[in-house]
Amino acid sequence: MSSPVPGKNTSVVELTHVSNHGVWLLAQDKEFFMSYEDFPWFKDVPVGKILHVTEPAPGHYYWPDLDVDLTEEIIEHPERFPLKAR
Repeated sequence: MSSPVPGKNTSVVELTHVSNHGVWLLAQDKEFFMSYEDFPWFKDVPVGKILHVTEPAPGHYYWPDLDVDLTEEIIEHPERFPLKAR
């Protein structure tokens, strides 16, 4: 017996705000703040590249135009992941 193939992920992920301090991501009824200090990949790039975000798996977010992928854990606890691309 095999399990049915899961349906398409209907969860909506979106950026709700972009400021000079960072960006806010809304996913699964949670809002996350990502400061430019902790997430430098989003600073000084066109807003359209930041807005284009997908959620390939629950709690995993990917910005294809920036080739950045982050998990909820990384966003909630950036201090646990000190290495940053420059």
